[in-house]
Amino acid sequence: MERAVLVYTTWPSIVEAERAGRIIVERRLAACVNILPGMISHYWWEGKIERAEEAVMIVKTRAARAEAVRQAVKEMHSYKVPAIMVLPVENVDPDYHAWIVQETAAAKAP
Repeated sequence: MERAVLVYTTWPSIVEAERAGRIIVERRLAACVNILPGMISHYWWEGKIERAEEAVMIVKTRAARAEAVRQAVKEMHSYKVPAIMVLPVENVDPDYHAWIVQETAAAKAP
């Protein structure tokens, strides 16, 4: 059985996150994306600490689609170095896993 994964990424605005999330789902790279607005980030960038309001996107997909998701995020993202982390899922409900696999079976090229 192919492993399910979550791809965690952040976006500078809810508008940018929603546009990208819809495209990722339309391309069947993910069964679902969750977008959580209103996150505050503090981070180092170019030698100083920055603060930003961002939106979190959690992409629900399978391991075989993770690289395509990464490429899609980089293609659509306005950040020079976007946060993109692929997180393995230790356990998933079998019915939910089957849904993820079904909905990502026919991934489409950009």
